[in-house]
Formats: sequence, structure tokens, C-alpha cells
Amino acid sequence: MTCRLVRMKGLPDITWIGLVAILASPGLANAGLKDHHWSEDPTSRCQFVAPASLTVGPAFWTGACVNGKASGTGMLRRRDGNRAGPAFFGQMKDGLPELGVIDLADGYRAGRFSGDDIASPAELEPQVRIDAFRIAAEAARQVSARYAAKNNAASAKLYDGIARTLELQIE
Repeated sequence: MTCRLVRMKGLPDITWIGLVAILASPGLANAGLKDHHWSEDPTSRCQFVAPASLTVGPAFWTGACVNGKASGTGMLRRRDGNRAGPAFFGQMKDGLPELGVIDLADGYRAGRFSGDDIASPAELEPQVRIDAFRIAAEAARQVSARYAAKNNAASAKLYDGIARTLELQIE
């Protein structure tokens, strides 16, 4: 990454030198990056960071796993034994959620991953919301196709219905 600094008029030399020293420090590359809590799918051993809205507990990734990290479009589903909990449908990159929708018992949370969760609705731009629901619907369709390939018609039908419901949120 290349960064070009432009010296501002009126800024004292000592302040300028201090600012350059801070920006050039090796730790700055990681400044602002939060230490995430990494989880692992108990079956595939694929690693990921689950959005905080999924709550604490075992979560399972249904999607591609590249270099041991959840990647691409898919679903993170929280489970307690046989009981399904909230789910994230969306895009993952190197194990981190990027954009998608969390399907909670009381509604949806859509947007980009920021900090440790999907951004709050108050921070959401209309196009980001639309994109999040489109990606979530595609993720649900891919999950449906995976279940259909395993001859699990009931789960395939369930996730196809979820995909249609997510698409309705766009309109």
C-alpha cells in the first residue's frame, strides 16, 4: 500500500515530524483492527468469525472453505443441539463476514460487517441494504442447492423458501 502525505500549511514542524513518525510505525498497519473471536465448524474444521448477533455458541458454516477459512457466499448457522438458531446469509472473505443478512427471531439485520457485527440499521445506506439482501438470497439458494445435492429435499425446500423471503425484502 502506498500513502502520499501532503504537508499542511501552518502545521508546526514538530507536529509534522511526529505525525510522520506515527504513520510510519510498523504497528500502524494493524491499528484499528480488532482481535476477532475465531470459531471453527465442528464438522469441516473451517474457521470463521461469527457476527455478534448470532450470539455465543456453536456455529456451522455451509459454503466454501479456502485455506481453512470460510470464503465466498454461504451461511453461518448457530445451533444448540438439534435446535437451529439465528443465521447469517452472505459473503465471507478469509473467514470474515463482509456483507449479508442475519436472520433473527424478531427480524433481519442487514449490512456490512464492522467491528464485531453487521452494521446497525441506522447506519445503513439504501443500496447497501439492497446489496445485502441480494447476496443473502443467493447464499440461501446455494445452501438449498447443497442440500438438494445431498438428497435432503426438506432442507433444500426450507432454504429455497428463505431465499424467496429474503428477495421480498428488497422490494
